[in-house]
This record gives sequence, structure tokens and C-alpha cells, in this order.
Amino acid sequence: MILRLSLPKGTSARINTPKRLLIQQSRAFSIIDDPAFRAHSTAVVDNTSSEYRSWQASQNIDIQRVTQTAMVHELTQQVSRSIEKVVPWFLNTMPAPYFRQVPESFRLDHIKAISAIKDASMDMHMNLKTHLPDGRQVLTFIRPGTMPGLLLNMIKELPFNQRSEEYMPLSRIQIYSAEDDSMSLNLFVYGEETKHQTDVTLTGSHILEYAQQVMDGSLPPQDEYGRPNPIPNNTFERDNLIKHMEKCSESYILRSDPRRFLSQMQLFEKVSGSDNISVATEYSYLDENNDEHYWIDIALANTLPHYALEQTTKLLFLHSFDVMRAHLDNVSDGDNGTITLLRMLVTPVNGAKGNEATFNLLQQELKRCKWLNDSTMELVFETHPWLGVRRGEIITAMAAIMHPIMSKQNAIAFSKGNILETITKDRYIKHAAAIVDLFLDRFNPKGPLSDEELEAKSKELLSVIDNDVEDTSAQTLLTKMIDIVKHTLRTNIYMNNRYALGLRLDPRIMSSEDEAPHETPYGVIFVHGRRFDGYHTRFRDIARGGMRLVTPASPEQFALESAHQYDECYGLAFAQQLKNKDIPEGGSKAVVLIDNIGMSATGKDFVMRKSVKAFTDTILDLIVDTEETRKEVVDFVGKKEVLYLGPDEQVTPEDINWVIKRAKQRGYDTPAAFMSSKPRAGINHKEYGVTSEGVNVYLDVALRNVLNIDPKQESFTIKITGGPDGDVAGNELKILAREYGDNAKVVGIADGTGCAEDPNGLAWDELLRLVNENLPIDQFSPSKLGEGGAVHTVDIEEGVKARNSMHNRVQADAFIPAGGRPNTINIHNYKHFLNPDGSPSAPLIVEGANLFVTDEARQLLFEEAGVVIVKDSSANKCGVITSSYEICAAMMLSEEEFFENKDQIVSEVLNKLHNYAQLEAELLFREFKTYGGSLPQLSKVVSDAVNAATDALSIALESFSAEDKEKLLPLFRVHLPQTMADMSFDKVHERVPAQYISNAIASCLASKMVYKEGTKFVNTLPKDKLASVALRYVEAEHQIVMLKNALEETEMPEKEKESILKLLEAGGARTALGVF
Repeated sequence: MILRLSLPKGTSARINTPKRLLIQQSRAFSIIDDPAFRAHSTAVVDNTSSEYRSWQASQNIDIQRVTQTAMVHELTQQVSRSIEKVVPWFLNTMPAPYFRQVPESFRLDHIKAISAIKDASMDMHMNLKTHLPDGRQVLTFIRPGTMPGLLLNMIKELPFNQRSEEYMPLSRIQIYSAEDDSMSLNLFVYGEETKHQTDVTLTGSHILEYAQQVMDGSLPPQDEYGRPNPIPNNTFERDNLIKHMEKCSESYILRSDPRRFLSQMQLFEKVSGSDNISVATEYSYLDENNDEHYWIDIALANTLPHYALEQTTKLLFLHSFDVMRAHLDNVSDGDNGTITLLRMLVTPVNGAKGNEATFNLLQQELKRCKWLNDSTMELVFETHPWLGVRRGEIITAMAAIMHPIMSKQNAIAFSKGNILETITKDRYIKHAAAIVDLFLDRFNPKGPLSDEELEAKSKELLSVIDNDVEDTSAQTLLTKMIDIVKHTLRTNIYMNNRYALGLRLDPRIMSSEDEAPHETPYGVIFVHGRRFDGYHTRFRDIARGGMRLVTPASPEQFALESAHQYDECYGLAFAQQLKNKDIPEGGSKAVVLIDNIGMSATGKDFVMRKSVKAFTDTILDLIVDTEETRKEVVDFVGKKEVLYLGPDEQVTPEDINWVIKRAKQRGYDTPAAFMSSKPRAGINHKEYGVTSEGVNVYLDVALRNVLNIDPKQESFTIKITGGPDGDVAGNELKILAREYGDNAKVVGIADGTGCAEDPNGLAWDELLRLVNENLPIDQFSPSKLGEGGAVHTVDIEEGVKARNSMHNRVQADAFIPAGGRPNTINIHNYKHFLNPDGSPSAPLIVEGANLFVTDEARQLLFEEAGVVIVKDSSANKCGVITSSYEICAAMMLSEEEFFENKDQIVSEVLNKLHNYAQLEAELLFREFKTYGGSLPQLSKVVSDAVNAATDALSIALESFSAEDKEKLLPLFRVHLPQTMADMSFDKVHERVPAQYISNAIASCLASKMVYKEGTKFVNTLPKDKLASVALRYVEAEHQIVMLKNALEETEMPEKEKESILKLLEAGGARTALGVF
């Protein structure tokens, strides 16, 4: 055991030689944090140096030896006298639990250190650092007095946090106050206790014996101290106790009072398997001198112990409770992580009262603390404590919502920091609080404000602000806050166990006066949580889209991402809407912006996983229909909402499993479908290359139609962004090799690690090695390069420049952006894609990645250089079609049914993906040749035509009878993989929501009609006639099928028969309608 002692700086003048000698005699004590003192003490201890010392006789060695011996004797006696005084005082003044719970070796170290401090006439202020044999560290903080807030100040001094690469979790605390209030002595243990194979029936025999007495009723109603004994509970059965104790550390079991252990076990069970918090308060029956002592027990699932301790202590301090004793322990919760058990003995100070109302409020705010953002904590704990947690959370949420809206007007004046600072200034905070009260009144489940009442109160507030607020920026922001209240349609603010604050917004609130008109989404959900803000944007009532996590590396980048977060979410959702044209779900996207700047890898991952949980659970708050939500969520949407999520950037399989499990717990109708790509019951996009299969179909059709290259017979060159270890890029490399072999020459590829280039084509064997071993491009072996080839890595500046410019510099027939950030090629830099003579570095772009090229850049590249671009909403749509099939499978099949038939189902899905991609690709280039215009514009025309028909049909189907809808149901069946349909379509009405079935019928008919007849056919129809024509089209198709079957039976020359069949197939239905 190594023990280090830290003293406050600036005390060297008060330290004398006996102090140093005592520390030398103690167990490896060393003084730190005071260089001046270290220099002085070295002169005392180092008697082996030949350097002359002023107190030594220069000639007589005997005199030196006698002098030294005398000094040692005197100082030893002095230390002994000091210890003789300290020990009785220490034994009498430290509370009894200290002697029960702290090992003797630690108690001796504490006495030695305190003796040294007292002997040196110093303040009782020191830090001890002990290294245990198993690698754990124990910090002992000793401070004078026991004033309120002392513990909080100590916690802020603790050196370990999640930003350090050497981070060790806080695993135990023990907090004690001297009974004469002369000092506080607190122990903080870092690192996990080594688990030994021990018999918990022996270690915890005292607990098992007590629990048995509880269960058999042999205990009196109260114990000897007047505390009520526990009521018999199945949780306390012997087998349950043993299983629980096997999760606990040995030290926790040994030093736990049985009654306390059972109480904490009950709290543990309440939060086990979740991310919740449970709180219990109890009067302390053991204190004879003060009847205002209370025990607060808290169980926090999956939290950073250090953070839990700091925030709980801070909240207690805010409510005028002083912490007298505290214990913290971590107990394993299996796959769910750990549960932190915190027990605090508190007493009210400064006139506070420990009544029921206070503790109810305290419990409510303790539960919220785990999920509060730092800006909220600072606002309600430091700047304006009178606001309270709930109002403070709404203010910081509204500030976050306003940032992407207002920054378009003035990015500097309306930065995120400036917005919050402005509305929380002393001059304006009362107005912000009044607006928040309006919000709370509007959504108070006990009596929500009507639209008329809301409008009247809003006008009153606007009048007050207009008269009282002279600052234009403040007035603008406060007015916008009122607009947010009026545009909020649902919120979970009154849900007691919510993870974050969620607002279902009318999307019109997100529009800014300073931006061009654009299509308004169907719905927007905003979520404000601890270290994150998230948006979910969708363009149809039933919608599906990925959830991506954005984690900027610097504060500057975070500020930039915050300003653009909603726009990115909107753009991705709109792109998804365009590509979702072939499926029942509309387009949506979720973008979660997370602040984990400067954290260790462990800390970053922890925050990301917590953000996913809080974000998705808050969405569930706003869309599930349960007794809890009906009671606590006021609804101004007026209809049930259905949405589905999928994984995107930085979402892990563990996240997916948690989200699906949570959706089931929360009562979502089809929990298995709530998030696609479940590891066992999903279709892994990377494993099966579903997105790339579609991308390559468009590439193939484009090469043939644009460059007149038959890739099966002729050589062509290609460049790619996105690494061989990526989903789209890696699978595209495999498909290129599979379909075209050496005809496909990859002349450049770039990813986050660097780029590789070879004008003669990078070696296929090496590229495929990287793909199969899941390695990035910087691992490409230079020995495999041809003449003129190079590998550039980003560990040098030249490599970064080469990587960042590869997609512009390298000459190729086609460019596939299969990775990279949105807007990489934009209106400001699109000319870099062109050669000095104005020709493009690649005449064809097939967008495997979303939004790699902006709309403006696409159009300018086409107009100025003739670049043909297959837009992302067409090129990479097969990924979303696959996810839609996963949703269908999750609703229609059990996990076992899917898994047993997975190979066949996936094979059928891949065939359907090729078919959908081929149909659209052929339509695009057919209309491109016929009507001209840029291909991206045509791609949008196709999507708009299909979506317009789908929306019109969906509305029309609402008025259909069940019998009429049933006639159209075969459209949905044909859309599904055959195996899935054969297994479960007879139960479709039992397993699939009616709203989803209607959307499926509408989208299947709409895409079928557009791909066959073309966009002009749909776009020339009056909107009010679109649905009726589409339904007549189904009947006409049915008639054509009957005619074709009859013709097949007719005896006539085969050549004539074949010609007639082709005419019927090509235009029979349209002709039958009489629409041309």
C-alpha cells in the first residue's frame, strides 16, 4: 500500500522538521503540491550527501552523530506526545459507523496524518492518496468543519473524470463528520473491486438470517431503535437474495446493515433492466440529539457514479440540505450495466423543513438530474435557483430550438450561447419564466389551456414584452419563445419518469423568414437532453428513416453543427422522402447532436449510448398510446402517429436491441418494427450489400446510356469515396469485381485514413483483401501499386491534402461518392471538380452517399460541364427498401420464423431490389433522352410523381369500404417477398396496422403506374382526378391480364400473337382508360 499526502499550497512556512520526520516514519507518505516544502524537507532527510550542512560540525564526526541522535530522540518524543493527545479525541469524536466501516489500517493512517497536521499547527486540510494491491485508488479528503456545501466542494476537487484516458469509475464513497463538527473525513474509492470466488452465503450470512426473520414474521414491527422492520416480500426469498448478492462486491455485503441492504435491494429491483432512478426517504431513528435527520436512498441505473454524486449533492445543497454521511456502491445489473446505490444522511439547514412536500419535490428533481443538460443545471442551480428544474429545462430547450432558426438572421448575435444568455439575463428572465408558465399551463393535464385561452394569454405577454423590453434581440427571442409555445402540439413535460424533454412541433415553427420557400414536413419532434439535442423530421404520417449521431471534435465545430442541425435533418429526411417512393413509409430522419468533446473513448461511448436511449424513449413518450401517456400527455395533434427508426452513423447493434426492447416495454404496437436492422431478425445492410446492389444497377444503366460503354465487354475507370471497410464502398468494390472483373478499373479511392491512386487501376486482389479484412484504404500495400500509383495517409499534411482532393483530381469515367460528409461538393467549390479546360474529372456521378453534392452544384456541373448525375434518392434507395421489408417482417413474422427462413427471404429481397432499381433507372434515362433536362431534376420528378399519386390514393382509401380495400390488397401481397407473403399474409389484418396497409396499397399502385406509364402520365392528370384514375388503372390492368390470357389460348401465328401481347403490355391499360 502506497500512501500520498497532499497539503494546501502556501503553507510551507508553518511546517517544521518533526512533521517531516513523522511522515518519513509513516507508511510511504510523501508531501506533494508544494515545491518549496519539498526542498526544505529534503535537507532534513538526506544525510548521506557529502554536501556541507549549516547545522553540522565541519570536523568532528562524533559531534555530528550525537547531535543527530539527540534530534531524532527529541522529535520522536514530540510526535508521541502529539499522538497521545489526538487518539483519545479521535476515538471520542468520530461517529460509530466510521469504526464499523473503515478498515483498521486506514484508521491508523488517518490518525497519523491528523497528528502530523495538529503537531504542525496547521488547518485540518489534507488529501491522502492510497494505492490498493488490486489497482484501486482511495482518496481521503480531510477538511476543517462541517459546513453546508463542504462535500460538494470536495467532489468538485476530485481528479478523476470521464475526460481522462486513465479514467477509473468512482466505485465507493464513505462520508463522515466529526461529532464536535471540527472536521469532515471522506473516502472516495476509484476502480472496480476484484471479484473473488467467495461463498456469499457466508459473506452475507447476517443478511440472509435477517431476511429469514422478515419472511417468517418473527421480527417485531419495530427494531430496537424504533425503525419499522421490512414487510415480507418475494424479493427477500433466500434464492433471490443469493442471486443478488452474487452481483455485489464483497466489501459492500460485509459492511452493509441487513435492513439497509434489503431496502437498497428493493430500489435496485425497481430500476433493474432500465435506465431509471428510484428514490426513497426515511426519518433517521438513530439520532438522539436531532430529530431533523433523514436518510435518502437513491438507485441510479447506468450512470457515471461521479456525476450522480455531484448532481445529487448539488441538488441537496440547493434545497438547503447538508450531507452528514454518505455511502456509494455500484452493483452489477448484467447486460444492462451497473446500478449506483447512493445513501445519504441529510439534515435541513437555513430554515428548510423536511416535510412531505419538500421530499416529493426533491424526489422528482433527483430523478430529473440524471438527464439534465449542463446548461440547465447551471441555470437552475447557480444563476436563477428560483426558477426550479422544470422551468429551467424548458428555457434551455427553447434556446436550443431557436438556434437553427434565428442563426439564419444573424449567426453572431443569435449564436446558441448568446441566445441563452440574452433570455436569462436578470432584466429578461422574468419574461422568459412567464412564457414557460404559459407553456406549462397549455399542457397541464389537469386543465390545459384552450386555443382561445392560449391566444389571449399570448397577446398579454406580447404586450408586456413590447412595453418592457427595449433590446431588439431580446424582444425577438422572447416573441419566438411564445411562437414555440403556440406551435407545440404535444410534450412529455409532465411525465414523471421521462429521460429527456420532448416537443412534437408544428413544422412551420422551424421556417425562417430569411430562407427560400421549401416543402413543409409532416411533423417535427425535438428532444432536449443531457449533452444532446435531437430532431426527428418526417414527411408523411407513417415514416421511416435512420438515426445518426453527430459528435463534433471541437467547440467551434459543435457550434457550427448546432446551427445547421435542423437543416441537415430536414435535408436528409427530404432525400429519404424522395427515395422512399417504392415503400409504404414516407421519408424521415433523426439527427442527434452530442457533446462529448474532449472525453476519453470510454466517456464518449457512454454519452452516445445514453443519448440514444434518452432520445428514442422520449419519442416513445410522444407516440405510444398507454394509460400513462393518456393521463400525462395533452394532445393537440389529434391522431395516432406511427414512425419507424433505422440505424445510421455511430448507432450500434446494442443500441438497436435496447430500442426494440424498450419499445416493447413502453407498449408500442409493433416493437420489433420500431427500429430496423436488429442483429438476428434484420437484414444487415453491410453483410448483404443491399444499398450497393442498387447503386451498381444505376451505374450499369448509366454507363450504357451516357458513355456508351458496355461494362461487361469494355474497360472503364472509376473513383470512389468511402473506404473498403465501409458499407456502400466496400460492397460496391465486391460487386464491381463480381460483375465486371478486370474491366472495372478503380483508379482512386479515399476514406478517413487517406487515399490510394493508380492510373492503371488499383490491384483487385489487394482491394478485396482490405474489404474482406474490414481494413481502411491506408492499409493498401504500396507493393501492389503500378507505375504512377501512390498511397497517401492523413498522418502528414500532404496526405490530408491528397485525400481531400482525390475526388476532384483523379480522372475517371465515373465517380461514386459512397462515403463522406454532406455538401462536400457545393456551390462554392464545384469548379474544383473540373479540369483546367472546363471538362469534368468524371463525366458521370452515381451518388451512393446522401447529399454528397448539393442541388446547386449538381445543376451547375450539368450546365457548365455536362456532368450526368444519378441523384442519391434514386441511386441508393435500395437500402431503405430493405429496411421497409425488415419492418414488414417484424410485423408479420416471429423472430424464429424469420430466422429459419432468412436465407430464402434475403434472396427474394435482393431480386426485388434489382427490379426496383432497374425499373427506375430505365425510366430515368428514357425520359432523359426524350425530354432532356438534368438527371437530378428528373429523379425528383419521378419521386414527386410517385409520392403525389401515393398521397392522393391514401386520402381516397380513407373513404373506401373494407370490401373495396380488400380488392386492392393483392397489390401489397405482390410487393412482399414471396416466402414472407406465403407464410403470413392470411394474418395481415391481425398483425399490420390498418393505416400501414392503406399506405402500402397506395405506394405499390403509385410506383407501378409511374414506372410503367412515365411521369408525364401522372403529372398531367388533375390532382383531384389522380386517385380515381389510379383506381381505374388497376381495373384496366386486370382486364388486360384477362385479355392476354385469352390471347394465349387463341390459335394465330406466333409472330402476330407476340406483337399483340407486347402492345397490350406496353399501353393496354392506359389505352383502356382513354388517357394519353
